Amino acid sequence: MSQDSTTQTRLIQFLREELAVPSSAIALALRQQEQSANLIPMVLWQYGLITLEQLDRVFEWMETA
Repeated sequence: MSQDSTTQTRLIQFLREELAVPSSAIALALRQQEQSANLIPMVLWQYGLITLEQLDRVFEWMETA
C-alpha cells in the first residue's frame, strides 16, 4: 500500500469517526478528486457536506497525521 493510499484511508476513517461524514458524501468526494487525499476535504466543503469548522479540523488533523 502506498503512502498516499494509507493517508487517504486514515483521512476517510477520521472523516467517518470524528466528523460523522456520511459514506455517500465521502464517495462523492472520492469520485471528484484527482487521486489526492488532500483534495477530499475541499470537495466535501465545496458541496456543503462539511462545515468550515469541520474543514479546519480536517486540515489540523492532516498536519499532524
